[in-house]
Amino acid sequence: MEALRRSLPWLGLSLLIALLDQGSKFWVESVFERGERLPVTGFFNLVLVHNPGAAFSFLSDAAGWQRYLLIAISLLAIALIIGLLARQSAQGLFRIALTLILGGALGNLWDRVMVGEVVDFLDFHLGGWHWPAFNVADSAITIGAVVLVLDGFFGKKQ
Repeated sequence: MEALRRSLPWLGLSLLIALLDQGSKFWVESVFERGERLPVTGFFNLVLVHNPGAAFSFLSDAAGWQRYLLIAISLLAIALIIGLLARQSAQGLFRIALTLILGGALGNLWDRVMVGEVVDFLDFHLGGWHWPAFNVADSAITIGAVVLVLDGFFGKKQ
């Protein structure tokens, strides 16, 4: 119980990340029609797209079963991360990375459960090349993964 209590601030921060993700998606869906694009700069658009698959639209053209597979994977990852946060005594990069990944996983899980697909709206492009649209949750997961790698290379070894 003590370990879980020590993890509460990190879990709270993960929940805040998920809420920021959901708030941004709510705003975009209230302002944009599906597929609508608003150029913001010469390299960035806001666009409303829905992704029934995983990263980079992996499995997006499957027959619908991918939703349940991705929900199951998300639930397993969330349980694992909460367990790691509870067992980890260090306050370093590892916990920050897990917190970011957990917040992103919660945000995208909410979409999969409630909408059936993930809402994406950040669209970067350069010279006719477009990065796949993504969202705040995807950003948190990506930053968390980078921090996890950095912690693996530079973190204090226990």
